[in-house]
Amino acid sequence: MMGMQVAPAQLLYDFCLDDHLPADHLLRRIDRFLDLESVGSTLKLFYSAIGRPSVDPELMMRMRIIGYCLGIRSERRLCEEVHLNLACRWFCRLGLEGKVPDHSTFSRNRHGRFRQSDILRHLFESVVERCLHEGLVGGEGFAVDAGLIAADANKQRSIPGDQWQAQDHGAEATRVIRQAEVGASRTMLERTAGALGSSRSIWRLTRLRLRGTCGARDELLLAATAQNLRRLAKLRPMPTFAGAGA
Repeated sequence: MMGMQVAPAQLLYDFCLDDHLPADHLLRRIDRFLDLESVGSTLKLFYSAIGRPSVDPELMMRMRIIGYCLGIRSERRLCEEVHLNLACRWFCRLGLEGKVPDHSTFSRNRHGRFRQSDILRHLFESVVERCLHEGLVGGEGFAVDAGLIAADANKQRSIPGDQWQAQDHGAEATRVIRQAEVGASRTMLERTAGALGSSRSIWRLTRLRLRGTCGARDELLLAATAQNLRRLAKLRPMPTFAGAGA
């Protein structure tokens, strides 16, 4: 006789996310090197003192790290993955019943307080400091990835090169671009000192997802942060305890 599975009529369940996450899972290994305690204090001045409580910024930072570490390009898809994936829920401290924020929350914060506070740079630099602490960065040199990444520009609004003329705001645009290059590129290349490699195949960065100079800078910092975390997880494996598995 063919058997059929019957759902147990159980009222209470004893379930712990930590027990169901493998010891060598990527997110568990990354979590050891991620310190987000300063996120709240850094962003506190950019929130209003009145109104309803916002989405925890630490939760949004953890979700964005998941997106870049797992190669999830869409923020809508990222929210679905965190909602369904037990490992992502564990990493985001959501438990089984925690509510995942709407994907539009990321866009509003990315164009607002995240850029105003430069929180992505702070996050990147904190991971670089951890690399220095773990002895993965010597500081004697740096490596440059010369891979070309196409910009996600609107071709319908582009201007042919022979028709373009410099305007009065050209100097301001140049200043912004140089600030982004000096701020993001030099910090990434010099302070990581070769800890970064080619990120195109891991995070599918064949095309930039975020538009504009600020968007490219955000994507650069997040990709570099995720790559450093993956490098830490790979080169500093989980500690083994005596008697484990006995």
